[in-house]
Parts: sequence; structure tokens; C-alpha cells
Amino acid sequence: MLLKLAWRNIWRNKRRTFITAASILFAVFFASFVRSIQKGTWDHMIDNVVNFYFGYAQVHQDGYWAEQSLDKAFAIDEKLQALPKEIASLEEIVPRIESFALASFGNNTHGVLVVGIDPEKENAMTKLSERLTEGNYLSAKDQDVIVGKGVAEKLGMQLGDTLVLISQGYHGVNAAGKYAIKGVVKFGSPDLNKQLIYLPLAEAQYFYGAEGLVTSAALKIKNKSEVDNTVKAVKANLPAEEYEVLNWEQMIPELVEARELDTAANMIILFILYILIAFGIFGTVLMMVKEREYEFGVLTAIGMKRGKLAGIIWLETLIIGAIGTILGILFSAPIIYYFHKNPIDTSGLGEEYTATYEKFGMEPVLPAAFEWTIFTEQAIIVFFIVTLMAIYPFWQIWKLKPVEAMRG
Repeated sequence: MLLKLAWRNIWRNKRRTFITAASILFAVFFASFVRSIQKGTWDHMIDNVVNFYFGYAQVHQDGYWAEQSLDKAFAIDEKLQALPKEIASLEEIVPRIESFALASFGNNTHGVLVVGIDPEKENAMTKLSERLTEGNYLSAKDQDVIVGKGVAEKLGMQLGDTLVLISQGYHGVNAAGKYAIKGVVKFGSPDLNKQLIYLPLAEAQYFYGAEGLVTSAALKIKNKSEVDNTVKAVKANLPAEEYEVLNWEQMIPELVEARELDTAANMIILFILYILIAFGIFGTVLMMVKEREYEFGVLTAIGMKRGKLAGIIWLETLIIGAIGTILGILFSAPIIYYFHKNPIDTSGLGEEYTATYEKFGMEPVLPAAFEWTIFTEQAIIVFFIVTLMAIYPFWQIWKLKPVEAMRG
């Protein structure tokens, strides 16, 4: 009965109901949009830096990541090869050998990271061939290289040019070689563009004098939500004194710290937004109570219990809150989905702005994350604010003096 009365009451003054619901709608929209942009930007950055190069987890010889020395190279033995068969969430072991080198073309030189890869397995994990902007992808027997777009621009190279690489190989042997440019790749991370060069694994092992050895085995995991469980399973299957198994958060802690700092700053912005939302909703509730003081006075004077009257008003506020929240989700979803598919390009704001993004290793774009948890999370928070605002009419009715209310 109370619910039926509350439903009828909110439509007695349609204008007030629409104003209140609209304020809640836009509150849900703005909160969801801010949160989706923040989360989408970081997910995009992590995909650029992690998924397209590091992988979500790697296996090394114990102590390698602290030193990152080629002398910590190891052979992929039967224990490692058997892991995908023993761990359901692990699809493949992707071998790599990597070390720094000096790249030279003509009179230009540039420090680079040379990565030896199994072309087929690497492409299955990182989709490297899809990032080609020129030329062709590598095959296992090639003696050519693929270079990052930034490296090609820095050295002034084109397809077919010969690149000279000089480095120090395994256990201090001299490493030098000449390779034709077979392709150019572009990453979302400017840092990767400016330093990566890919060689077929066998050729890289020969270049570094480390035949049959790798410095890391990246783990191709079926779902990124299973990273932690997969890492635990891999550790359980390998001797701890021989190998270290690290997830991306352990390999790139500075990225995690930057994300946490940005999330904290974003929460402050959202908190300020919630305060503004609360005042906006409170204003409409205050208006509703003032407009209906005479009505409340009459109902109380003819014997209606204050608790029942307060319950009706509380239900009215909650119903309007629910309507506004649902409409907010329906209004937000298509807009956020659009920006999920068409990220905001901020490169037009100037070179300094673009350079700031490059320092964090990311493209100057702001994609929105399209996840229903974002909508429901913000809707619950806004609905909670509405519930708190409903306390005010409850309190006003409880202290109401019928005679004074009816006098106006």
C-alpha cells in the first residue's frame, strides 16, 4: 500500500520528478564517464607496454631480472616445454633472447634492444605481424631484421637498407653482424618504437654466441584474469633455485605505482563530484519538502502516523533515485561505448602534451573502458547518496508541527 501511494505521489508533480531524476541521471553519467576514461587509459597503456612486448608473465634463470645480463641465459629444458600440457591456463612458452646493442646506418648510430624471437610463437602471443607498417614479417630461417618505427626514423633507414649491429655477446664474446631491413613495426608505446629490433631466434643466438639459449620465456596465458594463478602453478612446477617466475607487476613496478597514484588522484576528483551531486540532489529534495509542508501538516492533523508518512516520502525519494539511476546507465552506455571504439585523440593539443604522454610510454589517446562493473559501481554510489538525502524529509516530518505547517 505504501509503495502504491509513493508511486502515485511522485507523478502528482511530474516537473519535480523529472528534474530530480535528470539530476541523478547526469550524476551517474559524469561519474561513469570519468571512471571509464581513467580505467580505459590505463588498460590501454598496460596493453601497449605489457601485452605487446613483455607478456603478462615471464620465466628467467634465477636472478636474471635484477641484472638483466646475457650471461644469465638458459636452455629451455623438458620441464619448461611440458608446462603447457600440465597447466590448463597456459597456452604456450614463448622463447626470447634479448640484449642491448649499438645500431649503425651510415653516419648515424643509436642504442637499441635486440630481441631474438620465434616468429610463429611470438606472433601468436603479441600479434607482432599486425603491427607492421611496411615490409613483411620474419620467418624462422631469415637473416633479416624488423625494426621499430622510431629506430628507422632515428637512423634514417628504409626497407632493404643494411643495418649494422655491434654488441657484447654471451660470456663476453664479440657480437657483430649486418642485416637487411625486412619490415618496420609501430607500437602504441613510443619507448618501444624507439628501441626495439627483432631477429629470428636462431640468428640472434648466433649473433650473441649463445646457441640454444634464451634469456626469457614469456608465458602466453589464455586469460589475463588467470595471471596470478598461472604464475603460482608455474612456480610449483619448476625448481625455485633455478628459475624465477615474475608477473608484469613485478617486472614493471613503476607502471603499477604510476597507475595507483593516478587512481588516487582520480578518486579525489570523483569525491568532489559526489559532493556536488549530493548538494544537487539535496536541493531538489529540499524543494519537494518545502512545497509539500501544507500537505504533510494536513495528513498529520487528520491522524496519519508520522512514521508511515515519513516511510512514504522515503520510498518516493528511492523510487525517483532508482529511475534516475537506471536512466543514467542507459544514457551513459552508448556514449561510453562510442568513446571505447573511438578514443579521444589528444595529439592536437600540442607537442608538449604529446611529449608528456610519451614519457609514460603511451599514445596521446584517451579510450574509455566499457565494462558494466563501472556503470553498476557508480550507480550504487549515486543511489546510496540519494538514500542519504532521503533522511532529510524523514527528519522534517518527524519534527513537523501540523498547525504551523497548515498556516504556511
